[in-house]
Amino acid sequence: TYDICEVYPGPNLNVIVGANGTGKSSIVCAICLGLAGKPSFIGRADKVGLFVKQGCLKGLLEIELFKSPDNIIITREIHVVNNTSSWFINKKPTTLKTVEEQTAALNIQVDNLCQFLPQDKVGEFARLSKIELLEATEKSIGPPEIHQFHCELKNFREKERELENLCKDKTNSLEKMRQRVERYKQDVDRYHERKRHLDLIEMLERKRPWVEYENVRQQHEEVKQSRDQAKEVVKNMKEMQSPVTKKIQESEESFKSLDMKIRDMAAEIKDISQECKQKQDALEMKDKQIEEIHQALRMKKDEELDRRRKIRNTHKMIEDWKNELNSMAACENLQPQTDAINNQLKKLEEERANIDSDISDLTTEKMNQEREKERIIDRLGRLNNIMNMKEENLKGRFRDTHSALMWLRKNKDKFKKTVCEPMMLEINMKDNRHAKYVENHISANDLRSFVFESPEDMEIFLAEAIPIQMRDHQKLRVNAVCAPAKSCAENLPSRPIEELHRYGFFSYLRELFDAPHPVMSYLCSQYHVHDVPVGTEKTRNMIERVIQETKLRQIYTAEERYVVKVSVYTKLTFSTNTALRAAQFLTSSVDTDERRQLEKQQQDISNTLQSLDMRLATLLERQKHLELRDNELRQQKKELSERGNRRRQLESKIGVKYD
Repeated sequence: TYDICEVYPGPNLNVIVGANGTGKSSIVCAICLGLAGKPSFIGRADKVGLFVKQGCLKGLLEIELFKSPDNIIITREIHVVNNTSSWFINKKPTTLKTVEEQTAALNIQVDNLCQFLPQDKVGEFARLSKIELLEATEKSIGPPEIHQFHCELKNFREKERELENLCKDKTNSLEKMRQRVERYKQDVDRYHERKRHLDLIEMLERKRPWVEYENVRQQHEEVKQSRDQAKEVVKNMKEMQSPVTKKIQESEESFKSLDMKIRDMAAEIKDISQECKQKQDALEMKDKQIEEIHQALRMKKDEELDRRRKIRNTHKMIEDWKNELNSMAACENLQPQTDAINNQLKKLEEERANIDSDISDLTTEKMNQEREKERIIDRLGRLNNIMNMKEENLKGRFRDTHSALMWLRKNKDKFKKTVCEPMMLEINMKDNRHAKYVENHISANDLRSFVFESPEDMEIFLAEAIPIQMRDHQKLRVNAVCAPAKSCAENLPSRPIEELHRYGFFSYLRELFDAPHPVMSYLCSQYHVHDVPVGTEKTRNMIERVIQETKLRQIYTAEERYVVKVSVYTKLTFSTNTALRAAQFLTSSVDTDERRQLEKQQQDISNTLQSLDMRLATLLERQKHLELRDNELRQQKKELSERGNRRRQLESKIGVKYD
């Protein structure tokens, strides 16, 4: 707005008043940047070079601060080329850190929203919590010790809470330990009682062996007496048994002599038995040889009978063949019939060859059509994937619009004229790099709007689609617009783009994308996309000349949008520029013309394949019929040939059988 400006603030409240674009914010920016503030504190740009007036290579800030005894003059030079700054204090070169120390010594805090509040940071200031506001206020109005003391106070309070919690934990622990001691007292009493019982058991265990010994000793005495009595009885019995013992000894000696005789007789019997067994084995061997000879004789008799039966059968077969040969008439002339069948077979062969050739051609054509269909389906699949991505983006950002879109697709038969889906789905960029220009030019509300050719159709949509969703307890938020009655899609720009090439412009917005006719007509009418040029970095470098010479109202450069206005009061021209946002909705584009053409090609190929299948079925049926006829003719030819060869075969067979 201006090349140089000096401001002399007065005491108390200072108010700067001016129309939009007169440079009020430039003074605020200068205060922040001149007092070692960062561009992020202002919230307008991230580089200091962007605060220098366009067309200039550097800018100068000079701020004089009151300080006793001598004031401080801080100077900052901003260089646009390499985005650097040079600092001076009282005309002497210095560093950024020294400037920050000087401003801090004067309690100047440009990063404190309670002390320095640019208009772009008002929203951030409103979002500050009460605690953050208190801290910012302490830093702003009080000496540095206030905030330091406040921080120490918070730390002491935190430590106090920790000590209180620790004391509470210790108290709980003490109470638990007391309860545990009470429980342990009962355990100790039970332990002492158990100890007494164990001592008693030990004493009784020591007494047990004496009692057991006494019982066993008494039993031993009783058994000893019984043993002595038994010995006396045994002695008496032996004296009584002596005569019987002598008789037993004599019987044993007689038994031994008899046993020796029995052994000798058994050996003799064994030898005789062995000799008998040898004789019996020899006899069995002879019987076996006799049986084998009888078996061989029976086989010889069976072979002789079989040989005589074969001779009789052969004689009978020769007699039958002689009778057939005698009864067979002279072989008639079968050649004409054979020639006729050969001619028919030849014609059938030619016809079958033609059909095979036709089937091969049709099969090849069908395979080509199927490959082309697969290629089209694959391409449509890729296009549908892109469209699905756009629909998922719509669903994630504007769920209500997506719900209305699903309703529209199911109820298109209710509308008389064309209804276009949300613009972000219908607009297809020719180059995704240009999507940012279109998205920055068209509002987000219109990008998710449905476009209708007929107002009546739009009323039907609003009356039926939205209440259905409302009945589902959804507060539906859907935008719908109506294309102008008179089409604006073919509107011409105010001047050919060739006239603007020298300023770096390469196209109008309308030429950067494709869209259905109603959508394009609405955008030309509402946003004048046919008359908004898009330029390059060259355009930005000469923007003042472009604005003065072209009189354009909206301009896009590589990274910025310029809006040019004329003051109603002063008739002066001024412009505002904003950085372009990155594209979010239009970066994935689908060529709708290509999609429609592919769908038409797919339908044509399906019809062609259906026709080819019908022709192939007809040819295969004809081929099957010809194969049956060919088999019949060959069978007839075979029968004629067999009739001619039968006599020769019979004579040959009779000779073979005689041999």
